[in-house]
Amino acid sequence: MRDELKLENIRSNLIRQEETIIFSMIERAQFACNSAIYEKGKIIPDYNDSFMFFLLSETEKIHSKVRRFTAPDEHPFSDNLPEPFPTNMNYTWPIKKTGININSRILSVYTSEMIPLICKSGDDGNYGSSSVNDTNVLQALSKRIHYGKYVAESKFIKDEKKYTDLIRSSDSQGIYDLLTDAKVEELVLDRVEMKASAYGQDPLTRNNEYKIDPKVIRDVYFKWIIPMTKDVEVMYLLERLD
Repeated sequence: MRDELKLENIRSNLIRQEETIIFSMIERAQFACNSAIYEKGKIIPDYNDSFMFFLLSETEKIHSKVRRFTAPDEHPFSDNLPEPFPTNMNYTWPIKKTGININSRILSVYTSEMIPLICKSGDDGNYGSSSVNDTNVLQALSKRIHYGKYVAESKFIKDEKKYTDLIRSSDSQGIYDLLTDAKVEELVLDRVEMKASAYGQDPLTRNNEYKIDPKVIRDVYFKWIIPMTKDVEVMYLLERLD
């Protein structure tokens, strides 16, 4: 098994990604919801999408040119991106290539459900700063959630017979149940809440005033990040034998 598919290495990678997600959410939480930036056609004349999506898609155009989305754990939110600059790099994917990309779902959940949780209500006019931080959060969420493909491949290799039987019978619920490790999930929730408590508080005052409520970070993982990751795992496994 390749090193990047060893479950202990995958978990170590996911743990590192927690800091990125938590810090980016803390940064976004310093600004109000600024709902105008998510309304299509609201701010930019003659543009049929939102101000935030404009910044996100323009950022992805640059990233596409430098080959970001040729990596198996990177997925764009926008379409019709420019081709990457050619290089002599040859990279063998450790997982099966699929067209699985649930970023439209991530984007919808983020703007409609997560933003009201992590940000104060209202409009403070900081549209650019809010959108820059939105881009960072969304890309971090996408990477973490789609990393479920690595998790699924690792678990498939370790228990190929059971997964193959479930895949061949198209038993989505059976695959979901076999993938689920409730104890590990609880540890993840406890850890991200503890990290949010440490990172979101002034280390000199420790006055229990948080930049973002640690329980909100726990809820984001519980309600959306973990379930969507497992959905990606199931989708990946259902295509694993194709």
